[in-house]
Amino acid sequence: MKNHLPRRKFLQLSAVGFAGASLGLAGCATDKSGSAMKKKIPIGLEMYSVRNECKTDFPGTIAAVAKIGYKGVEFAGYWGRSAKEIRQLVDDNGLVTCGSHTPLDDLMPAKIDATIEFNQIIGNKFIICPWMVGKTRAEWLAHAQMFNELADKLAPLGLFTGYHAHQHDFELIEGESAWDIFFGNTKKEVIMQLDTSNCREGGADPVVVLNKYPGRVRTIHIKPNGGGPEAIIGEDKINWAGVFEFCEHRGNTEWYVVEHETSKQPLVTVARTYEKLKELGKV
Repeated sequence: MKNHLPRRKFLQLSAVGFAGASLGLAGCATDKSGSAMKKKIPIGLEMYSVRNECKTDFPGTIAAVAKIGYKGVEFAGYWGRSAKEIRQLVDDNGLVTCGSHTPLDDLMPAKIDATIEFNQIIGNKFIICPWMVGKTRAEWLAHAQMFNELADKLAPLGLFTGYHAHQHDFELIEGESAWDIFFGNTKKEVIMQLDTSNCREGGADPVVVLNKYPGRVRTIHIKPNGGGPEAIIGEDKINWAGVFEFCEHRGNTEWYVVEHETSKQPLVTVARTYEKLKELGKV
């Protein structure tokens, strides 16, 4: 996600072959040998995509997301609902919680137990920090140590922590990106939740970044970049063939999390995105 102030506070041609070739996505539905992909990764939606709709009608928006076909929802704020209320809404709509964007402060010792309890109630095992900063290598190494310790604490509970990419994470600090300092010094259990658009905005190639860290991308934000505010996957400039190939073969990826921040008709756009993923054989 981009650095939007409100976000920081709470934090859809024909056959697949034709569609892929016409959009630079040829080969997405097959592996290198031409065989069908064996791994089908479920599709979730980052609810920040429909934040205004959630603010107006949270239950109705959850129902609309489920009706589109999404299997999971990742939260970035809870719009005043309790953990039990969130779980009820998710269960009633046949969804699962596939992640929660949780502020760094809520991962600190004073609040971590409450955070764990909340996520256990809503049925979420991926507790992702959406935002960190640091101007020096030492600061990012301290972040890494903290997340290693947190991963150890969560492991016996079947929970995981991780970090979500923003543009600034790819700026160089002493010749190395903050992203690489952090993930080069964290355990494999610490999830690398790449955001394809934010990575590109930071001047990095998402496919190159992904391939540096096999097995680390248990969830990934698949977000378009370079095609305008209403562009969806395949209408932009990201190498989706490379992204999908990595996730389905070397990423240990359990969820594709769709995110779209800029549409004036978010529910329409995330529905178009779901239909495009269906065309590409991802659903």
